[in-house]
Amino acid sequence: MILTLDIGNTNIKTALFSGTEMVQYWRLKTDIAATSDELGLKLTSLLLYHDLKPDAVEGIILSSVVPSINFTIEHMCKTYFRQDPMLVVPGIRTGLNIKYENPRELGSDRIANAVAAYTLYGGPCIVIDFGTATTFGVVSERGEFIGGAICPGVKLTTEALVSGTAKLPRVEIVRPESVVGRNTVSNMQSGIFYGYVGQVNHIVGKIKQELRRPDMRVVATGGMARLIASDTDAIDILDGLLTLKGLRIIYERNCA
Repeated sequence: MILTLDIGNTNIKTALFSGTEMVQYWRLKTDIAATSDELGLKLTSLLLYHDLKPDAVEGIILSSVVPSINFTIEHMCKTYFRQDPMLVVPGIRTGLNIKYENPRELGSDRIANAVAAYTLYGGPCIVIDFGTATTFGVVSERGEFIGGAICPGVKLTTEALVSGTAKLPRVEIVRPESVVGRNTVSNMQSGIFYGYVGQVNHIVGKIKQELRRPDMRVVATGGMARLIASDTDAIDILDGLLTLKGLRIIYERNCA
């Protein structure tokens, strides 16, 4: 079985695959102060809880946007799984033609998302990942990653609003019943939610217009994807495990 790890700024998402079938999926908090032993014990405990043995893991692949934790993760993989993890770095076979001006600047999670979206759903496509940052990736019909856009994530936007003001409270991010709020909390919820929906609609529309491809499929993933998709027709497909599926595909392409 193959263990996939997506190390993000907020969470570490991990899944165990047997072939193309996902066996289990977990989320851990990203903690740059955690030791390899702490992470190893958490992961092996999760495996054992589901009657899975750590030695069943035959390979590991990881993507990371948190370089400071990479050594700890690699050490954990070697100590607790006796595996040297495969990292998504420049030069790895992805099946995509990266047209970024500097491919080294492209986040490995965005590469995994693009690989999965293009392989599973076809191109041309737009991939939106609603994470700590919201990223838009554009893949051509020929499998070229040609660029995209990066915005502050929904939660990051909300936190900036709260921390940058004296009286505004933290609020639950939900779809409000009305765009016209009648109190401070509902005003904030309306602005955050509908403002973000509008942002997604506009960026997706501009990408389709610029590329003259109104038929582009839009695939969304990430923690806030389902909430935003509830009020927009711009998103065609929701796939919460897109990044991890992409990692599995990349692993297979480099072990063939």
